[in-house]
Amino acid sequence: IFLTHRFNGRRKGGFAMTYSTLASIVKYPFESSLAGSHGKFGFFTSEKDDFIKVADELGMTRLHTGDGEIRYARHPLVYIVEAADDICYEIMDIEDAHKLKILSTDEIIPLLLGYFDDTRKARIEHVMSNVDDPNERIAYLRSCIIGILVEKCADAFAAHEQEILDGSFSGSLLDHITPLEKECYRKCEELSWNKIYCASDVVEIELAGTRIISFLIDELVNAVSDPTLNYSRLLLAKVPEQYEINSPTLYGKIQAILDHISGMTDVYALDLYRRLNGMSLKINN
Repeated sequence: IFLTHRFNGRRKGGFAMTYSTLASIVKYPFESSLAGSHGKFGFFTSEKDDFIKVADELGMTRLHTGDGEIRYARHPLVYIVEAADDICYEIMDIEDAHKLKILSTDEIIPLLLGYFDDTRKARIEHVMSNVDDPNERIAYLRSCIIGILVEKCADAFAAHEQEILDGSFSGSLLDHITPLEKECYRKCEELSWNKIYCASDVVEIELAGTRIISFLIDELVNAVSDPTLNYSRLLLAKVPEQYEINSPTLYGKIQAILDHISGMTDVYALDLYRRLNGMSLKINN
């Protein structure tokens, strides 16, 4: 919401992005009420008119779904943003897991070298032979892999340009890269799921994070839903003035709360959670 709307005290227009930039961010070009079991959507119902204006101005293909539903085919730039996001997260998660010693050097290097043909692999191995620090070796491999995946995704975009433009393209750009890189990316995804995302320490942090965020949402949504309660007034007094918790609609109030929570740092969210649960109180004698 803050991309197109201002917070209290800020200039109008949010970040004042171009229409193309706004459209490139919306991976799922339909409103929140159409998310269904998928649970994902591109914009809130309150931003529906704004998105229609952007999409129609850019000539995005409107899909005919019936019953007054508004859905569009993705803007072409979405595929590039999606690919950049997927590439960086996948490869850098593996690099971070190596730094945290969740994955070993001997385990990662053969996997990452699989992205390259024999000639390129020999050159990369020669460069790595002159580097003693294992983290620097992985960092070098990471940069090489990101480079080649960007190149292959650019090739896929060019090869399927017409389908992307007319809204008939299926899948992501990474689904359409050449077999060698596609298979190695699949192996990286498999490794990440089995040994990073399901690692005991990672799962414990994720469970704790989910508990903290869920608790803060419940507490703050309850507060704006019944602001006359003394607890609600005290809790809402801690919300910065830039968030419109006094919006005329409950929908607007809840959006303000979600904006507030999504803008919290990890440290702040944890501290607030502890304070609200009486785990961290400052008591003056």
